[in-house]
Formats: sequence, C-alpha cells, structure tokens
Amino acid sequence: MTAPRTLLPVEQAVGPLYAGVDLGGTNIKATLVDDRGRMLSFHTERTCPERGPEDAAARMGRSVQLLAEQAGVAITGIAAVGLGSPGPLDIPRGTIVRAGNLVGWDGFPLRDRLSTHCGLPVTFANDANAAAYGEFWVGAARDHDSLVLLTLGTGVGGGIIIGDINVEGAHSHGSECGHIIVDQADTARMCPCGLRGHLEAYASAKSLVARAVEALAGGGTGGLAEAVAAGEQLTPIVIGREAARGDPLAMHLLMETARWLAVGIVSLMHAVDPEAVMLGGGMTFGGTAAPVGREFLARVVTEVHRRTFPVLAASTVIGYASLGGDAGAIGAAGLARLAAGRR
Repeated sequence: MTAPRTLLPVEQAVGPLYAGVDLGGTNIKATLVDDRGRMLSFHTERTCPERGPEDAAARMGRSVQLLAEQAGVAITGIAAVGLGSPGPLDIPRGTIVRAGNLVGWDGFPLRDRLSTHCGLPVTFANDANAAAYGEFWVGAARDHDSLVLLTLGTGVGGGIIIGDINVEGAHSHGSECGHIIVDQADTARMCPCGLRGHLEAYASAKSLVARAVEALAGGGTGGLAEAVAAGEQLTPIVIGREAARGDPLAMHLLMETARWLAVGIVSLMHAVDPEAVMLGGGMTFGGTAAPVGREFLARVVTEVHRRTFPVLAASTVIGYASLGGDAGAIGAAGLARLAAGRR
C-alpha cells in the first residue's frame, strides 16, 4: 500500500539534494529529495514518446529545473540527478538498447542529453533497479541489508540490492528477475521478449488477463464471466474485484499467479539469499489493506515455504513494497546520491 505523498519544507531538508527522474512509457515522474530521501517537490507529465527522445530529454531537463523552483532552491543547489529508464540498457554508454514501446529511442544517448539539458551530472539505471533502491533506501526494505524487488505490472520488473550495491551485471542486464525461467517445457507460455517459460509469462498483468481469457473461452462461469458478458474490459482490477466478491474462477487465477510467482521467488532466494523480497507495481490487489491482497501474499508465502530451505523460509521477509509509483523516482535520486559517495 502506498503512503500519502508528503513534501518536506526546504528549511527542514538535510543536504545535499538530489533529483530523480523515472521515465515510463506513459508518464515521466520527477522528484527532489534531501540526503535522507525525503521529498521536497514532485512533478509528473506525459512522456509523449512519439515526439522523440530529444524532446523528452529536454522536458526531463526542464522538470529538474521545475523541481528546484517548487522547492525554492537554485538549480545549483541540486548535487546530481538520477535517471531510471525502461531497458534493456547499456549503462556505461547511457543508452537504451531496446526501447520497446519507446519506438525510435534505441541507442539514443539519453543520459548525456538529460545532463546537457539540466546542466548536472546524471546517473543512469534500469527503472526497476531504481525502484528497488528506493524501497531499500527509504521504503519497505529500509531496515534490511539486502533486497529483491519484483514489480508486478504489464510485465514483471526486478531489482536486486545487496549492501548498497545495485546489481546491474557485467552487461547491464543484471536483476532481470522477470526473465528467470519458471517453466522449461517446450509448450511453456511465451514471454513478450520472445522466449518461453519466463516468470513474466506467468505472473504479469498481461499473463493474468491471457489466462482469464483462456479460462472463459473454455466455459468458465461466475461473476467474472458475467462481468465480461456485460461489456466490462477484462483487467487485473476486474479479476481482483471478482475474486474479492467470491468468484471461484477469479480467485483461482490469482492463486495460480501467486504460485508461479513463488516459483520465481524461490530461485531468486536460492541465488541471492536476500533478507527481504518485496512485491510492488500495480498488480498487488490492494496490498495488505485489502483481504484479497492479503490472501494473495499469503499464498505466495505458503508456496515459497513449500519449495525452499527451512532456514530461508523462516528468515526471509516477504511483503509488499511501500513507495508505490514514487519508488522509481526516489530510487533514481538515491542512486545518484550513492554514485556521489554517500552512504
């Protein structure tokens, strides 16, 4: 569950200050934080990817200036900027390798162009890694020394933080948790990346909807079927709502998602042995504030415990992230802070 956003008066801030920009396919989010990760200002606007990467870089640069103005500080009062971007990325070069729904952005020097437009040094990271660092720094995992974050949305993003190290990997493809293999069968579901059996093919919003469509086409009945027959668009929100109303098919789909998610989590736990695994993104069904969200998490935990070592089952915290849609921007700012040598 996301806590309400509160902004810190600049006179209470502890310097240095850092800006974070979270680039999404739909929206750009930017925030200014102090050295303790507290937000001083926030700005969001549409990405408008069809206008091209240079236009977006210029608007992100203006967003940093706007953050400073809102907080009542000079742009020179910002020590550095962090940029979280969808990937895969080439982090040393500061480019997006494959931009997906940002058509025509491949290979564009996004980090350096943002730096030019805002006049500040920019740290570049995968958006899910940035979100993970936000949760690690000031979010749900702030009391832990290591974290795996899985963001459940249209796809499945991931970030791994170990003792203040953001696991980016030798080729900028580290922490691609949504692409670990959970089903090795030749008939495994196809991931949007073009390969079979990945966690994203089983635990994402797209996967949940696809499995619901298949179940209804196979004769599924109940509240979910009635909602679709009445003209409602099939979405994770509708599936979660019908599960909360007691529809067996909708609940089965959620519990099936939880089981596949647990399979992926166990592999990550065995590889990393983190203190905490957190689930974020838009597909958490209300989180701990909602009965169906609590039941979803409980099933994840139960399925993980069935498959992992007793010590890990007893010691690893599994829960929901707390920063919501602000995690990426806050975490990007935190990574800029980390790059500046702050701990």
